Formats: sequence, C-alpha cells, structure tokens
Amino acid sequence: MLKIYTDLEDAQRTILNRRKMDAAAPDSLKHSLRRSFGRELTPAEAVTEILADVRSRGDAALREWTHRLDGVQVERFEIEQAEIAAAADRMPRELIESLRFAADRIRRFHACQPLPSWTTHELGGTLGQKLTPLERVGVYVPGGTAPLPSTLLMSAIPAQVAGVKEVIAMTPPDRRTGTVSDVILAAAYVAGINTLYRLGGAQAIGALAYGTDSIPRVDKIVGPGNLFVTLAKQQVYGLVGLDGLAGPTETVVVADGSANPAWVAADLLAQAEHDVLATAILFTPAITLAEAVQVEVSRQMEERGRAAIIAASLAGQGGIVITRDVEEAVRLADEFAPEHLCLATEHPEHWQALITHAGGLFSGERSFEVLGDYVAGPSHTMPTGGTARFASPLNVWDFVRITSLIALDDETCALLSPHAARIASAEQLDAHAQAALFRINPS
Repeated sequence: MLKIYTDLEDAQRTILNRRKMDAAAPDSLKHSLRRSFGRELTPAEAVTEILADVRSRGDAALREWTHRLDGVQVERFEIEQAEIAAAADRMPRELIESLRFAADRIRRFHACQPLPSWTTHELGGTLGQKLTPLERVGVYVPGGTAPLPSTLLMSAIPAQVAGVKEVIAMTPPDRRTGTVSDVILAAAYVAGINTLYRLGGAQAIGALAYGTDSIPRVDKIVGPGNLFVTLAKQQVYGLVGLDGLAGPTETVVVADGSANPAWVAADLLAQAEHDVLATAILFTPAITLAEAVQVEVSRQMEERGRAAIIAASLAGQGGIVITRDVEEAVRLADEFAPEHLCLATEHPEHWQALITHAGGLFSGERSFEVLGDYVAGPSHTMPTGGTARFASPLNVWDFVRITSLIALDDETCALLSPHAARIASAEQLDAHAQAALFRINPS
C-alpha cells in the first residue's frame, strides 16, 4: 500500500531525502560483480576495468565483455539497413503510424527552438557568435527490462534538427536471442537512423568514447542507461561530451481536492513501473483525495503486468505527503526539483508561475506525464536526481557548439589594448601586457 505521510519531517527524512548515486551496492549486484570479475569490485571499479580494456583492445574487448556480462556472442555489431527496414515491415501498421506521429511532433517541437548565429558592430569591428552542429553523436537506447523505442526518437531527432551530420544509435542485444528488439529497429527506421549497433552497457559507452575498428568515436553521448552506463558516461566525460548523468526516473504530482483519484493513481503507477528505484510522489492538502488515491493504487496495481516492480518502487521511494495547502505542496515539489512535475489542480496556470525547478512541467490533468514520454513533443530525456535545479531537458542546443567571433578594426584595437595591458599587469602576466602594448606602440 502507498504510504500516506501526515508528518512532513518524516517525509523529509525518508522519501524526500534523495539517495546518493554512490550508495552501497545491493548484495545481488555484489554477487553478480564477483561472479563476472572473479573478485570484489565496486560498480565504479568494474566500469573502470571495462573501459580500460575497451580502450586497449577495441572490438575484441567489446565481444568478450558482451559475452561475459550479457551471455551473448556478437560477431558483427552493426545492424544492416535491410534488417532495420525488415523489422519496420514486421511491425503492425498502427504502431508504425504512432511512431511516425510521435516523430513528427518531436521534430516540429524542436524545430521551433532558435539556433541563432549573430554579429554586431556596436562594440567596434565585428563581434558575434557562430553556431556549428556537432559532427557525430552517439545515442544510447536502453534495452534491459523493456525496449524503449521512444528514447531513440526523443534523443536522435533533436540531434537531426540541430544539423548533426552523423547520428548513430547503440542498444544492447536481448540476452535470450542475441538480437535487437524489432520495435527499436522500427523506431530507427522511422527516425531515419541508418547506423545502429547491437551493444550495451559500459562497453558500449567505451566504444563510443574511444572508437574501435568497427565503431567510430563520437563527439557527444546522449541517452539514459543503467548504473553501469551512467558510471561509464561519468568516467569518459571530458574525452567526449555528455547530455548529463541520468539517475532513476521520477514524477511528482501536486493535486488538490478537484483531482481525479483514479487518474492520479494511474500516473503514479506509470512512473513506478519503470524501475524499482523510480520515484512517484503525490503532494496534496486533501486527505480525502490521498485516501482515494491510496485505494486506487492498490486496486490498479493488481492489474498491471509489472506489479512486482511497481510495488518495490512505491515501497522504496513512493508516498503521499499531506501538506497544509496547495501553496505548500507546490513549494515542496519545487524544492524537490523533480524530473517531471505534474499539476493536477484547479487553475494550474496560477501555480505554474511558482515553479522554477522541474525538468518538465505538466499543467493540468489532460497534460499527463505519459504523453510527455511519447508524443507531446519535448524530449523525454530530462534532468533527474534534483539536477533540474541547474540542468535542462535534452534539446537542440545540446547538439551545437558556439564559436565566438572577434574581428576588431584598428580604432577598436587601439581603444581596448591599454585596458587589457593594465589588467594583465595587475594579474602579473607581463607577456600578456606586452602583447597588448605592442599594438599601441609597435616599436
């Protein structure tokens, strides 16, 4: 049963107290690492070993680690374009239409985001900025407990809109069959992704960061993954760019007495079914609504195929927090800075103005988070773990780089150089100062 917290301090000690990413690994994970590596290792140490091996031995290491960790023998990593097209042909027409519908909305949304290059002559000479798309981007598409074609669309299409020359996708093979899910291949077909590799985990991140004989090195890696993918992204940062370090997914709902308890419960369950570490929290001042949602969660969960995952998620990180009023609920939700923040209230536009920390803000019960996962338009790759305080959802700006343009005329050079020389001297950088003084008095 989803717990109701009437004591705010109790909630803040428990479900509102975020777990650190370096929390102790569960016993099952420790056992798995010991079996795979033959000794005690932390997840970060295991990732370091995998990355070093991939960097040193390339494709041979990729094959060995895929066999050792996933139990899959892979000879050829790249998936043929004919195989991608064939998978699309095998899909039900209705599903292909929905994937195309989603892709079109994602593309149109991101096409609205401006990417301006500009110049000005108001400061003397010519100053400005030039935007250039990245040349090659790697998109990681999880395929663990469930295939996620939506992640491929949500990550690859903004890159295409930004003008990235080459977008390649990486997704793990199924442990039972050694193949990639048809629905992910179909999404690649719909998105126009022609380069797709059957490879997952830390070894896939290493391949994208370092490059191998079979897989080209990329400029940036985007897309969420499990703990090992996230740790690998963290360790290769600086060699390549990253979109961020995605933690477990999370949704916070703020609701008042007008909300539909069945809908609120359904939204919480939809979040919880992602992962046993997913977070689903409701803030409300309405105890009657809280109790009705609690009943609905129990009733609806019995009908869900991933009920065991949902139950673990709700027991670990889920809950209903009773607040004094809606204003306090909004304040607490904003302080939590969730990936998804849903306003299931009367006049949500009023409360929307008070939200400053959220990856995605879903205003009103018809703007529920599941639509954001698939078809609303914005990328569903959003900041997690409280990083919405400073980070943004994946967008076209993630796939461009800015070059500052500086082309000064003689008059402006003469005006600026004495000031530069004085500041350089104050910093005790006399070579800097002299470089400026030479422009004033070349002799």
